[in-house]
Amino acid sequence: MYISIIGKAGSGKTTLFQALSGGVAPGGGSGGIVSIDVPDERLDYLTGVFQPKKTVYARIELSDTAAIDEGDLKNETMNQKSLQQMRLSDAFLLLLAKFDTGLPMDPLADFRTIFTEFILSDMAQVESRLERMEKQYGKKDNPAIQQEKVLLEQCLGHLNAEKPLSTLIVSEADDKRLRGFQFLSRKPMMVVVNCAEAESASGETIIMGLQGRLPENIPVLAVCAKLEAELALMPEEERTVFMEEYGIKETIRGRVIRLAVDTLGLISFLTVGEDECRAWPIKKGTNAQDAAGTIHTDLAHKFIRAETVAYEAFVRHGGKKAGVWRLEGKTYIVQDGDILCIRAGN
Repeated sequence: MYISIIGKAGSGKTTLFQALSGGVAPGGGSGGIVSIDVPDERLDYLTGVFQPKKTVYARIELSDTAAIDEGDLKNETMNQKSLQQMRLSDAFLLLLAKFDTGLPMDPLADFRTIFTEFILSDMAQVESRLERMEKQYGKKDNPAIQQEKVLLEQCLGHLNAEKPLSTLIVSEADDKRLRGFQFLSRKPMMVVVNCAEAESASGETIIMGLQGRLPENIPVLAVCAKLEAELALMPEEERTVFMEEYGIKETIRGRVIRLAVDTLGLISFLTVGEDECRAWPIKKGTNAQDAAGTIHTDLAHKFIRAETVAYEAFVRHGGKKAGVWRLEGKTYIVQDGDILCIRAGN
C-alpha cells in the first residue's frame, strides 16, 4: 500500500506525516517516505505458535508530497518528483486546514481546488494521448488502438462533466488498460481535516459538517496534527494519560491504517513456518492463483493447489499440529485471515 499525503501549503502535511510515522520521520519539507507496519493480532498469535526467525506485517508506505496550489497540475508547474510519487500511489490522504493561521480557512474550497486540479490534469493527459494517437495512426484500421481511442474519449467526456475517473464504470479489460495511465482522479481518496487543538474533541461534528458536501464514498477524519505529532513522541504511559485528558480514543496512526485498508478494499492472507510468519495484503475477491503471485510470480505460473485453513479454525483446533486444512484450486476466493500453503510445480 503506497499512500501520498497531499494538501495545500500550510495545511500541516509534514506535521501529519511525522505523527503517522511515529515521530521518526524527517521533517523540514516534502519528499519523505516512511513504511509503517499494519498491526495484526492474528500474526502475533501465529508468531507465538511457530516461533519464526522473523515476522513480517503488511506495510503501508507514506510519502509527504509538495504542496498543491491552483494551476500546479494543470500547468505542470508542480515538483516532478512529488507528481511521480502521486501517480505511483494507491490512494491519497488529503489534508484540509481548519485552524487559525490568521487567514481565512475554507476546507471545502481547498478540497474543490485539489479535486479540480486532478480532473484538469487527467483531461490534459487524455487529450495529449489522443492527439499523439491521431498523428501516429490516423485512420489506420488497428483494433487495439481503436479500442483505446473509444475508451479515452469516454474518459474525456466523463472528465468534461467534472466527474473523477474513479466514478467511471468500465469493463475489467478497460480497467486494466487505464491502470497504465496512472490517472490521479481514478485513485481512492481519504480526507483528514486538520483542526485546532481546542476542536480536537469535536471531531464528529467537523466530520458531519463536511462529509455530506463531498462526493460520495470519500471518508473523512478530523484530527489536530500538531497534537498527534506530540503524542507520537511520548512514552507509552505518558501518551495514555495525555490521550485521556484530551478525549482521544485512538491515535491518528491507527485510524488511518484502518481507513486505508478499508478504502483500498484490502484483506490479508497469512503464511506460516519456522523461517517466517507473514501477512500478505491483497484485494478482496482475489483468487488463490493470483494470491500466490503476490508471494512470487512463479507460484502463480506453476500453481497447482492451495492448502488452506481459516485462522479461526486453526486457533480453534489447537495450533500448528491440528486444524481443518483443505485443498483449494485456482479459482478459490481467498478470505481474510486464510492461512495458505501454496503447492506449485517445477
